Amino acid sequence: QLVESGGGSVQTGGSLRLSCAASGNRLSSYCMGWFRQAPGKEREGVAVIDSDGLAKYADSVKGRFTISQDNAKNTLYLQMNSLKPEDSAVYYCAADCKGYSPRKVINDPDFGYQGQGTQVTVS
Repeated sequence: QLVESGGGSVQTGGSLRLSCAASGNRLSSYCMGWFRQAPGKEREGVAVIDSDGLAKYADSVKGRFTISQDNAKNTLYLQMNSLKPEDSAVYYCAADCKGYSPRKVINDPDFGYQGQGTQVTVS
C-alpha cells in the first residue's frame, strides 16, 4: 500500500515536499516514481528512481524537483522547488516499473502499483 502526503496550495516559486509511505514490501526492492495528472490531461511521468538509485526526470521538472527515498522509513519523497502554475495536478506515488528502465517509464508512466494521489495547486 502506498500513501501520499504533503500536497497543498502554494504560490508560484514556492516549494513542497511530497512523501509516500509504503507498507508491506521494501521500497528499495522496487523501481519507484511519481507521476501527475491534471484535469483533462494525460498522466505525465515526473520522476523515477530504480533500485540502484538511478533517477530520471521529466524535462519540465529537471533542476527543480528531486526524488529520493529513505529505506529505513520505507518512504519515497519528491522535493519540489520553484513551483509553477503548470505544476498543478494530482500527484501519484507509484511502484514497480514492470521491468522497464526509468528512461522508458518517465515517458510512459505505467506502474504496477500506485497510491491515491495528493493534490498540488500552484497559483
